[in-house]
Amino acid sequence: MANILQSQEWAEFQRNIGHQVVQASGDGWRYLATVEGGRTGRYLYCPYGPEADSPQAFDAALADLTRVAKEHKCWFVRVEPANANFVDGLETEKSSLRRRGMKVAPRQVQPSHTQLIDLSKDEKELLKDMKSTNRNLYRNIHKKGVTIERSSNPEDVNYLLKFLDDTAKRKDFNRQHDDYLRAVARSLMPAGAAAIYLAKLEDEPIAASLVYDSSDTRTYAHAAMDQRHRKLSAGIPLVVTMIMDAKEKGLAWFDLFGTAPEGAGPEHEWYGFTSFKKSFGGSPVSFAGTWDLPVSTGGYAAYTGVRHAREAVTKARKKIRERNIEA
Repeated sequence: MANILQSQEWAEFQRNIGHQVVQASGDGWRYLATVEGGRTGRYLYCPYGPEADSPQAFDAALADLTRVAKEHKCWFVRVEPANANFVDGLETEKSSLRRRGMKVAPRQVQPSHTQLIDLSKDEKELLKDMKSTNRNLYRNIHKKGVTIERSSNPEDVNYLLKFLDDTAKRKDFNRQHDDYLRAVARSLMPAGAAAIYLAKLEDEPIAASLVYDSSDTRTYAHAAMDQRHRKLSAGIPLVVTMIMDAKEKGLAWFDLFGTAPEGAGPEHEWYGFTSFKKSFGGSPVSFAGTWDLPVSTGGYAAYTGVRHAREAVTKARKKIRERNIEA
């Protein structure tokens, strides 16, 4: 898989929003990373990277990331080796990363579990893998007056923002800021690396989704709908259409992006989306997760200490709010 977060288009987008971007490659490895952080410390973040075709290549990539981190006065390197061969012999992924001096990050950034659909299957096979409800809605949604369109107009992201805002207020969840998603649309859509899909009722959008396209993978990134029309379930045929369009485009994979692992409960951040995403078929895939490689031992200890203190304050405030509501 070629992940959008390690693509040239993503590098340009990150530069457009003011990030310092570092890209490098060598024998069997490559990466894209950004300089992150502020007053609590700087770090080099490599989303779903580095990519490496052998443990030796992975070590070379880490060495280069460490060098660059020192140049930028970063306290640590944060990596997510989703497309890297880094396990030597009979080691587990965790023991292999710990042997290199890495630590599980205090916050998992990108999802470490997802559902992948193999687009080499023909359309009949893809539909057969889905729940019957999904197949039927895809085939018959037009009978309810709903049409589905793909847009390459960055301004159409505003429909998605409106629906996301309504959903966030109703369900009390955090989402990407409007300015960020507008910047995504302005940068990636003209480059063919993103698209907006709209479900319309009588030419009025009632659901919207933003997808990212790398050289071989479409990623289901953001979606929301108008709750006044939720009984139409337009979001389901919207996703099926995105899958079929990705196949027609010649892509190899459709990444449903973010599921809970087997056996996880409601406390997992992706639990509420998992059954919906798995209803479209595909296979579960797990990655190593988010790991930190300290460059400055003292700096990293200070960073994690400040973070833990902030989390403790946030939890205390949440408990106070809950008690006030109960009272």
